[in-house]
Amino acid sequence: MKMAVLGIVAALGLFLGAANAASLGVVYTEGGMVEGNNHRVGLFRYMDVFKGVPFAAPPGRFQKPVPHSGWTGVLKASDFAKRCLQLNLLQAGTRGSEDCLYLNIWVPQGRSVSTGLPVMLFFYGGAFLLGGSQGANFLDNYLYSGEEIADRGNVIVVTANYRVGTLGFLSSGDSELPGNYGLWDQHAAIGWVHRNIKAFGGDPNNLTIFGESAGGASVSFQMLSPHNKGMIRRAISQSGVALCPWAVNRNPRAYAEEVAKKVGCPTDQSMISCLKMTDPFQLTLAGPVSLGSSASNPLVKNLALSPVIDGDFVPDDPSTLFSNAADIDYLAGINDMDGHMFSGVDVPSVNQPLQTTPVEEVKELLTSFTSEKGPEAAASAFQEYSSNWGSNPTKAEIKKTVVDIETDYLFLVPTQTALYLHNKHANTARTYSYLFSQPSRMPGYPSWMGADHADDLQYVFGKPFTTPLGYLPRHRKVAKYMIAYWTNFAKTGNPNTGESDVPVAWPALTSKKHQFVDINHNMGKTSVKQKMRARFVHFWTSTFVSFPNVN
Repeated sequence: MKMAVLGIVAALGLFLGAANAASLGVVYTEGGMVEGNNHRVGLFRYMDVFKGVPFAAPPGRFQKPVPHSGWTGVLKASDFAKRCLQLNLLQAGTRGSEDCLYLNIWVPQGRSVSTGLPVMLFFYGGAFLLGGSQGANFLDNYLYSGEEIADRGNVIVVTANYRVGTLGFLSSGDSELPGNYGLWDQHAAIGWVHRNIKAFGGDPNNLTIFGESAGGASVSFQMLSPHNKGMIRRAISQSGVALCPWAVNRNPRAYAEEVAKKVGCPTDQSMISCLKMTDPFQLTLAGPVSLGSSASNPLVKNLALSPVIDGDFVPDDPSTLFSNAADIDYLAGINDMDGHMFSGVDVPSVNQPLQTTPVEEVKELLTSFTSEKGPEAAASAFQEYSSNWGSNPTKAEIKKTVVDIETDYLFLVPTQTALYLHNKHANTARTYSYLFSQPSRMPGYPSWMGADHADDLQYVFGKPFTTPLGYLPRHRKVAKYMIAYWTNFAKTGNPNTGESDVPVAWPALTSKKHQFVDINHNMGKTSVKQKMRARFVHFWTSTFVSFPNVN
């Protein structure tokens, strides 16, 4: 009898849930009608998901995106579109399509259809060479699924494709082949969201863009560009800003000529017309990254397919454009060992526990990073980084120093500089700084290892909740904290204020109080800190800059 009653109650619950299921159904957009899928995510909580919605027409080769011409009938938005044409992971072939300008939308629903929700638009990383709006996939579990953020933070999440590699960023350094096509794609996605998201229950005047690595730098470029005036309310850069040494190619013509030679095009005045007629797969294959890096030829020096100062989307050096972001709230930070991924390529002994990293390699790395300033600057940098070694540094100390050097140079110092410039030029905008230090979960890493590059993504996208068996309770804490801070910030411009509880009050960064929050599973009063690696920030932004250039 008791079992029968329970069965009736359960059936009634399911019936009531179905009866109360709120869903957008068919949505009218500027291109036509779209219909996604709706499913239950909890008690009286549902999710409308739209995958593969076009935000621009299939792009012309080396041309800016243009609006989609539209479609008739109802577009079934139930599958992710192909990623933009790019090299595969082995750089031996290609994947994706030229027809790739699509986005995905997650809309949380309660008992009634949502309206006026904050919107978070994500741009993926991948060195401007790789990536897709859905992210890596394991058993239909996509890294960039916006479901956990949308459900837990009550925000709309959008992820968008943009062109990468040769087709996204090749530039001749002049108006013939200006480059930055991937940035224009992102701009088109921002515009589409701004014009259409109200029909999905979003607030077009409360748009937060966020991204990681090249996506974090992309967020920075979008903030600084005059073309987005009035469209972006807030922005979050994770491990990447426009000031990073890998984020701008300052000599694009040389690389364009290299690509031209590889595909059989001349390097004279007919180079551009030849490139435009070349097979897109051949063009993509002609833009790999040299992985034969070393301390004297580090990986960062081989990342040539990146944004350029084109006088249009990026009208000047990014450091001079922060007045364009005076009213955009900004939250940015890095992982405490972001440089580890690069160190392992440049100085392989870093990950060999029994192998010593020669001091000579530390000097070679610093010589490469300071090459425009000459040997005196390299010697000064070495003195700075080895000052706490003592007379007999341990293997671990030397290896960790290599990671610190790469982290500072590639991520930490540029990000801190961007935060200070943002604060300096702010009008109504607020500035927040963080360090992510949850130790890496990768097996086989050294015991001193912290958070590697991209380690933060799994937590921001709530993977410890999606795949609980793969994580421990402490990892769910980190995910809860990050989703709370990120979505509160998207709602109010303050990571502490919103619907989600946070573990520690995160103070804004100011020129007087250089505060940041250290994010990990064990957060408390000591998690608010000051002057992130101030000595090294001062070295790279003042001491190093004061050395005369070799040329």
